[in-house]
Formats: sequence, structure tokens, C-alpha cells
Amino acid sequence: MKRFPLIALITFCSVASFVRADELQQYIELQRQAFSTCLTEKAQAALEAGVSQARIDNEFSNLNFVPRVIELDRSQPEFVSTFPDYFSKRVNQWRIDKGREKFQIYREFLNELTEKYGVPGHYIISFWGLETNYGGFKGTMSTLDSLATLACEPRRATFFTQELFLALKLMDRENLNKAQMQGSWAGAMGHTQFMPTAYTNYAIDGDNDGIVNLWESEKDALASAAHFLWKLGWTPGLRWGREVSLPEGFDYSLAGQASRPIAEWNSLGVTKTDNTPLGDIDIPAKLLIPAGASGPAFLTYGNFRTILRWNNSEFYGIAVGQLANRIIGGAAIVAPLPDLPKYSIAQMAEVQRNLNSLGFDVGGADGIIGPATRSGLRAFQASNALVPDGFPSPETVELLRSLAKQ
Repeated sequence: MKRFPLIALITFCSVASFVRADELQQYIELQRQAFSTCLTEKAQAALEAGVSQARIDNEFSNLNFVPRVIELDRSQPEFVSTFPDYFSKRVNQWRIDKGREKFQIYREFLNELTEKYGVPGHYIISFWGLETNYGGFKGTMSTLDSLATLACEPRRATFFTQELFLALKLMDRENLNKAQMQGSWAGAMGHTQFMPTAYTNYAIDGDNDGIVNLWESEKDALASAAHFLWKLGWTPGLRWGREVSLPEGFDYSLAGQASRPIAEWNSLGVTKTDNTPLGDIDIPAKLLIPAGASGPAFLTYGNFRTILRWNNSEFYGIAVGQLANRIIGGAAIVAPLPDLPKYSIAQMAEVQRNLNSLGFDVGGADGIIGPATRSGLRAFQASNALVPDGFPSPETVELLRSLAKQ
């Protein structure tokens, strides 16, 4: 019987899809066996990348393989998250009230940050609230152990190796120790959940004590968030977007497409939620309908794209913007959040396969509803006299299934 080297088996398994739990556990055991050898190689690479010999000697002998990190990295949600479910869990009354409290506590400091970086304080507080519940949960997993585990896992080894080395350099730069460096399973750290790259490049000293500590110093975290958003391209004086009302008979195929000037949306009958005109303003805006034609509609501006550079999720971006609004007394979403069907990943993969089979190319069938799938859904809906909102309504899903069987 032909035998393969351990590293070859690991590399092969790293691109496999683990259908059964026992397959994943076998793979994790292979990773465990290779971990020590991997660390020896990483230690030499760390030295070549500029990590101090003292730091390597002190930390590499104490790095641990964490099976749970691999499990979380390879786990997939069973169901597709809907916007109403996502939003209602994140922009809730507790988070609004706590955000208002934090906004008042740090109002003077936030004004200083706004003057320096152009980012209004309520947005900074909103990011903080969504990332860690205002510091209430910053993660409990060892950052170094998590990064080392992922750096030795072939699938994204290059990325996490760089993050591990930067984390080690940060320990010297900011006088940090392993015990305090805890965060998410993927290595995100502190009040604002910065990866080591973001920590290295954008975190700043907000409390003027000479060090940058995103776990212990709230001022460091708030200042770093403002600095990060400024570097990402935040435009001073521009809001993230707004909820809007769409006229009867609106062409929903325009949603999710290229930005248009606000004046053009105004001419198409799009209004503020109080039915007043948007105005004749030459600012590009993109229309989003995250829950389909039955849910709320939003026009999003340039700063929304900046939010997405922090976390590339439209649901996240709307939650940040709307929580920021509520923190300073803005209105709740006017349109009701619809009671949407709870689709599984497998059901959405079927939708993608059916679209492909009918000539609406959406790429692979991974069960994730991204821009390509929404575009395919809009094209299918438009060709079958359905509302072309790119949303997998029960009517759309059933018609797809029926036509694909013919």
C-alpha cells in the first residue's frame, strides 16, 4: 500500500470539504501531529521577518495547537442569515441605550477625534458597540495560539503567518504579554477587534500614556477606530446613507446596481421616509433593499463604502449606520421588517444550481447569496414577470425549482 508523507496528507485535506464530523477530526489530528515541526519552521521565518530572537525564544516554546480554532474556521452556518434577523439582534434597545451612555461619557474626547479625523463620534461608538458590545466581550481565546494554529494550517497559512509575526512584533513595541492578548478565534483583538495588521498600521495612543493597548484603554480603542476610518477614506460631513421610500411601480432591478446621483433617484420618485424630496444633490448613491421588495430600502453614500472596508457586509454596514443614527436620537427604521423564510445553505445552493441550469450564470453553488446570485435572481425574475428585487422569495424559489425540472 502506497504511503504519503504527513505534510502531503495535510495539504490534500486542507482543500477538502468535510461532510462528516469524523473527517474533520481526522484532519485536525493530522494538524496536531504536524504542529511542532511547523513551529520550528515558523521560528526561523519569524527571525528572517524581523521578529526579535528574544521574543521567538520566549513565545514559540509556549504556543499551543487549538483544535477549536480549526473547527470554527471550517464551520459553516446551517441557515442563511436574513436582514431582519441580523438587524434586530444587533440594533436593539440595549445597544442603543448603552451607546448613548458611552457617547455622553466620551463626548468631549469624541469631538476632538472628529475635529482631527472628520469621523463623527456616534459612528465611532457604533463600531465599538457592534464589534464587542462596548468592550463587554472582547474574546477569550489566546491570540497567539489562534494565529499559530491557523498559520500552520495550509489553507490560509500565508495570511495568518504574517499576522502571527506582526502580533509578536507588537508585543515588543507595546510591551504586551501573551496572557492579556485574547480575542476572537481568528486573532482579532481588543475593543475594536483589530487584526495585528490593523493594530500595527492604524492603532494609536489615545490616552497619551506612550503605549497603544486596545484591550485596556477605551480611549486608545476609540482613537484607533477614528484613525482607521480616516485612513480607509471617510469623507467628513457626509452621512452613511438613509432609509428611503420607493414609489408605486418602482423598477426594483435598479437596486444593488451602480450608484446614481441623488438628483436622479429623486427624479425616479424616490423620497425620504416622510415623502419629502431627496433634493437636487450631485452625490452618488446606491440603492439597497436587503430584505427584498417587502422590506426597507436604503440609499447609501460614499461613507457606506468606507464602512464596508472595515467589514465587507451590507448587513453590517446598515447596522453601523442605523445604530449611529439611533445613538444621537435618530428615528428607527420606518418600514416594517418582514417575516422572511429561513433558508438553509443547502436550499440556497439548490437555488444557485437551478439558476445555472436555466442559463443564469451565478458561478459556484456555495449557498451564499452574493452579488452574482442576486444579479442572476433579478434576471430570472424579470424574465418571468416577478418583482426583480434579487431576493429569493418563496414564489421565486418554487418557480426556479419547477422550471429546472422541466
